[in-house]
Amino acid sequence: MSASGGTKAIVAALGANLAIAVSKFVAFAFSGSSSMLAEGVHSVADSGNQFLLLLGGKRAQREATPQHPFGYGRERYIYAFLVSIVLFSVGGMFAIYEGYEKISHPHEVEHWYWPVGVLVFAILAEGYSFRTAIKESNETRGSLSWVEYVRRAKAPELPVVLLEDFGALIGLVLALGGVGLALLTGDGVWDGIGTVCIGVLLVLIALVLAAETKSLLLGESAGIEQVKAIETAIVDGDTVTRVIHMRTLHLGPEELLVAAKIAVQHDDSAGEVATAINAAEVRIREAVPIARVIYLEPDIFSESEARKGADREATPGGPTPTGDADH
Repeated sequence: MSASGGTKAIVAALGANLAIAVSKFVAFAFSGSSSMLAEGVHSVADSGNQFLLLLGGKRAQREATPQHPFGYGRERYIYAFLVSIVLFSVGGMFAIYEGYEKISHPHEVEHWYWPVGVLVFAILAEGYSFRTAIKESNETRGSLSWVEYVRRAKAPELPVVLLEDFGALIGLVLALGGVGLALLTGDGVWDGIGTVCIGVLLVLIALVLAAETKSLLLGESAGIEQVKAIETAIVDGDTVTRVIHMRTLHLGPEELLVAAKIAVQHDDSAGEVATAINAAEVRIREAVPIARVIYLEPDIFSESEARKGADREATPGGPTPTGDADH
């Protein structure tokens, strides 16, 4: 996995979640707190999710084959989508079920110092993991807001870790609140309510992750700035006079396909056109290094052909001509 895949953030999250999971299960064994059990399962699910992200990054590095000529870059998107499924089912739905059971059959929280101590430790560990994810993300986020970054990032790992850690921190606060209220009132129902809130939170985060990775799986175009840079690089003002229409598609986070119909002079020879196309490909790769698969089709410009291309670009469900990913 490349550095932009956030391997450091994933490893930090994995180490934190494994340590936290063990401590939460120990706290549950001594206190009987359903919040602790739900949070323990949540941490196990998160640990499994980090393994999935690492596995997806490893499998995506495989070389292209005749059966998969564009390689396996999108495998990272598949494993990120599996993360949302695990988070929804193992984390969210289990917590909601466990909270419902605790509300239906409440009992006091025993040995309160175990869950409180573990929750404080977990908040510190998750805070470290979240800080690492933020630091890694800032290297690629640029001027984007955090919401825009999660929506537009082509590498799924960092948004996944960011959302997981953010959700984990909120879940820990909810668990601490549930346990605290149960201790103050002597009513174990509050522990169950806190557990249900954790489950609802995890389900919502899982749905957001599913929506984001679904768009990546379907195939997204390049960003607006990249599209403009490619269009500028194609035109040389001599042989290549303009871009009639163009498509871009991410084959993976760091691999972009560019297909364009370009206008050339009607009296240029085949050799001159071929030379111009080769030069345009070099300029494209210099302007946008991740543009690794390029197909340029020469043509004589006509308004009707340009309109056809524009109409296809505007077709619902297809890539936008500007590449403004709305995932």
